[in-house]
Amino acid sequence: MKQKSHAVKLLAGVLCAVGLISGHAMAATLPKVSMMIGGIDKQIYLPYQLAQNLGFFKKYGVDMQLSTEQAGGVGAEDAVVSGQVEMAGAWYLHTIDFQQHGKNVIGIVQLSGAPGEREMCATNAGVKTPADWKGKVVGVTDVGSGTDDLTLYLAARYHLTSKDFTRVGVGAGPTLIGSLKHNRIVCGMTTQPTVNAVEKMHLGYSAIDLATGPGVNKWLGGYWPTASVLARGEWVQAHPVETQAVVNAMVATMHWIHTHSAAEIADRLPKDFVSNQLSSKDEYIKALEQDKGQFLPDGLMPKGGPETVLAVEKLAGKIVKPINLDATYTNDFAIKANALLASEAKGGK
Repeated sequence: MKQKSHAVKLLAGVLCAVGLISGHAMAATLPKVSMMIGGIDKQIYLPYQLAQNLGFFKKYGVDMQLSTEQAGGVGAEDAVVSGQVEMAGAWYLHTIDFQQHGKNVIGIVQLSGAPGEREMCATNAGVKTPADWKGKVVGVTDVGSGTDDLTLYLAARYHLTSKDFTRVGVGAGPTLIGSLKHNRIVCGMTTQPTVNAVEKMHLGYSAIDLATGPGVNKWLGGYWPTASVLARGEWVQAHPVETQAVVNAMVATMHWIHTHSAAEIADRLPKDFVSNQLSSKDEYIKALEQDKGQFLPDGLMPKGGPETVLAVEKLAGKIVKPINLDATYTNDFAIKANALLASEAKGGK
């Protein structure tokens, strides 16, 4: 009986993914998939909730259960490895780290080609490049985090070692703002809406842009793929229909982002995502207009992106074993998703 039920769910997913059935008729039969996001209200992670609000997960055949990691709790990438969730909305670089530890975690669709981060420096700091960090204290989300790796890499490109300056974990939002305000740090790496809040309060300026394609090419030497959907390789192999449905939904969302304005995107997000103590809705939209270029239109891994990420990890001292980059991601599902969307656009089913 259990096998029959599973077969019905899989068939329903296939039919929905190709557009043969949809809507309320599917609600009772859609397979559930859970995904934890590394901060669901962050602008760099907006595609996940947007996909949900646009109804794309159900359209393409899954009942998606989204959650967000909590401060002091299990990180999204660790939750997927432990089996707490099937998927994680997290940075691609975790796949490289997990491979180092014998864990098979892959990126199944790539959402951004830039970290969405900016180095915010105190108003009178005079910092123009990482070389100006020498002898100073610089803020990262946490020591050992992705922002810490990026900070070390930026420093190394300007001939600084970790002994030439100090890194401290300051989090994001109010904690980073407080660190700048009270002169605990000269600069801090963060994303929207914290970037906007720092500027609005006249506490600092954006010295280094890692939020756009041109920015990452200037400062990192190439595209630096960041926001992704991660899953355990064995789960993907055992659930190809659900995996394809999720990728279909995410690629459809990326197409939607690239064909709609920042204001239209903001209108489809929860009110507390776009208007809160850090940012008004108008400010959120302005920030998104500025950094919208970080999002990829097709869900495909940018050429050379994994190599750039690996270079950052090597300089950060994170690589101790040989890495097979081809095993850290796949474009197969995104290629099929783009073909499906092209067919839909032509009126095909």
